[in-house]
Amino acid sequence: MTKHGVRPGTVQETLLIPLYGRAVENGKEQAALRDPRAGEIVAAIDYDFSRFDGLPSLTGAVLRTALFDLWVTDFLSAHPSGTVVELGAGLNTRHERVDCAQARWFDLDLPDVTELRRTFFTDTARRTTIAASVTDPSWPATVEADACGPYFFCAEAVLPFLEETDVRRVLGMIAERFPGSLLALDTAGPGIVGAQDDHDALSKVEARMRWSCADPAELAVWLPGTEVLAAHTLSGLPGRMYEQLPAAYREMLDGLAEQRLPQVEEYRLCLVRLP
Repeated sequence: MTKHGVRPGTVQETLLIPLYGRAVENGKEQAALRDPRAGEIVAAIDYDFSRFDGLPSLTGAVLRTALFDLWVTDFLSAHPSGTVVELGAGLNTRHERVDCAQARWFDLDLPDVTELRRTFFTDTARRTTIAASVTDPSWPATVEADACGPYFFCAEAVLPFLEETDVRRVLGMIAERFPGSLLALDTAGPGIVGAQDDHDALSKVEARMRWSCADPAELAVWLPGTEVLAAHTLSGLPGRMYEQLPAAYREMLDGLAEQRLPQVEEYRLCLVRLP
């Protein structure tokens, strides 16, 4: 079988962490989510994934993805013909994991990432890959030209790696072009951003977070009218998700909640409605 290479030190390398996390999770007897496609992709990439074995961040990435999946599923249940846009899609397989038979779907990422992505995913009449930076002002026109609302934007493990000025620009652009849309994103507090050189996963790659957000309520200050609908820590996931997790996960999360570790308390998974 032909193996596909990934250039170390590039943005491509960072997207392998959540991919590997989902592949490992899928192999468990009791899993927080199922993603057989992730395992197939890992097997087809020429990379030493073992450097990520046993990292706590793999579990965190899986739980983050599971929550974002839940939010997208809720959106599509209410709006089956709506539009979902993955910002910084990487090698995410959310399209395969959620019921989106009627939805319009866009996977956006940098050109070198989409080059790798096209190796594993094919565009269809309802699914389109866009090769562009999330900060590129041209990509919204592609979505507008071939889709209609309501819109749901996923920015999973993307915005913290931008400068704050770019985060503001991206949110403002989405709010202007797609008013009233939903956005799922993660935020990292200053303690996490300041200590990332010692992070279990980020210390193994070159990418670094730039934007620190002490409180997701800041988003409503930037964009008046923005509603923060949810802001969860990994140890404070919504009850309906927590109850569906395997017992080992619930026990682990209960322990984290008792410890109130700064690296857990400062990391938020947020759902907002833009003005």
